[in-house]
Amino acid sequence: MPPGITTLAADAPELSAANTGFMLICSALVMLMTPGLAFFYGGMVRVKSTLNMLMMSFISLGIVTILWVLYGFSLAFGTDVGSVIGWSSDFVGLSGIGVTELWDGYTIPTYVFAVFQLMFAVLTPALISGALADRVKFTSWALFITLWVTVVYFPVAHWVWGAGGWLYELGVIDFAGGTAVHINAGAAALGVILVIGKRVGFKKDPMRPHSLPLVMLGAALLWFGWFGFNAGSWLGNDDGVGAVMFVNTQVATGAAVLGWLAYEKIRHGSFTTLGAASGAVAGLVAITPAGGSVSPLGAIAVGVIAGVLCAMAVGLKYKLGYDDSLDVVGVHLVGGVIGSLLVGFFATGGVQSDAKGLFYGGGLDQLGKQAVGVFAVLAYSLVVSAVLAFILDRTIGMRVSEDDEISGIDQVEHAETAYDFSGAGGGSAPRTSAPATGTAAAPTNKKVDA
Repeated sequence: MPPGITTLAADAPELSAANTGFMLICSALVMLMTPGLAFFYGGMVRVKSTLNMLMMSFISLGIVTILWVLYGFSLAFGTDVGSVIGWSSDFVGLSGIGVTELWDGYTIPTYVFAVFQLMFAVLTPALISGALADRVKFTSWALFITLWVTVVYFPVAHWVWGAGGWLYELGVIDFAGGTAVHINAGAAALGVILVIGKRVGFKKDPMRPHSLPLVMLGAALLWFGWFGFNAGSWLGNDDGVGAVMFVNTQVATGAAVLGWLAYEKIRHGSFTTLGAASGAVAGLVAITPAGGSVSPLGAIAVGVIAGVLCAMAVGLKYKLGYDDSLDVVGVHLVGGVIGSLLVGFFATGGVQSDAKGLFYGGGLDQLGKQAVGVFAVLAYSLVVSAVLAFILDRTIGMRVSEDDEISGIDQVEHAETAYDFSGAGGGSAPRTSAPATGTAAAPTNKKVDA
């Protein structure tokens, strides 16, 4: 929903069944990204934190949905107030919207636009959760989401996408959420972890992912859902821009996987599945703001640059000493910054708008606008998120106790465990004949370490 969009019909548009159906499908795809993220994050943590990681994403589906209906849609996309927030009483409770009322200038119902944007609002705070793995009280996290979307996400969404929002009016291009979603979430993650501190055993214990297949499944679901996230953000399918975005999403993601793996092989000597999954997410993040502005060749450049630089960035936490558990800062913040700024270099002026980047004769004008958008959102989200975390930490407390963190947050916060190992260490296995080669059969009652 960037500046420079042309309406789908010059005068009074009529409802398009094709565009409406397309957008409903895209909304469902974006919804799928939140469970996909839960699996992605859930596989990256240790066994004792798996359920908590899943729940930190799933709870956003409940909390943000209700807040969006009550007042979030109005704050984000209501009539502009001072270029910083929106408000329309008809949007409160979605009570004043007609069934066939169209979103202004488009051929889809307002209800469809509202539900599509709702899925973005749900996903964004869930992204933050990966930085806080193993150590945050679930009640505090739920309250943090409530406060954060109200004072950070809804206003920033208005700045970037709302008619009259100051970044929208400035001409900042963010096709589907490089600033409003990924920089916003990544900066928030950094702000919170600076307040709540490191996990017990950070830089001492290995803290390896407990299920790389689960990580790969989550990455695949994210990649699949991202086509709705990106291509749907044009709000229609009449002029080919959404198709370009769809292609660029695939191209940049593939390039980022290759870029991350190449860096990993050179730097560490191996191609890892975790690197492939992380590279895919980095490419998806980076192309999100840029995909409606660049050519497929530009998308390759965006993907490779993001794959390499995000792979480099995830190691910063060890050098700088902040504990970003699942690399939200390294992938989402850095990837969002890269993709948003590269618009200023690779925008062709021939897709979503006539804005051109430096490499296409546009000079530094668009790059300057992109930089303003990037650093305004980064600074606002970082500071406000840190303040919210500080207030919660000093009142109800953000962290579980050290003993609870060591024993496992799943059992403490949810009274459950992700896997049942009760049958794994039973009696001796029945004796079997040795294989024909003469080697002994491997024992089947090996102890399982959770």
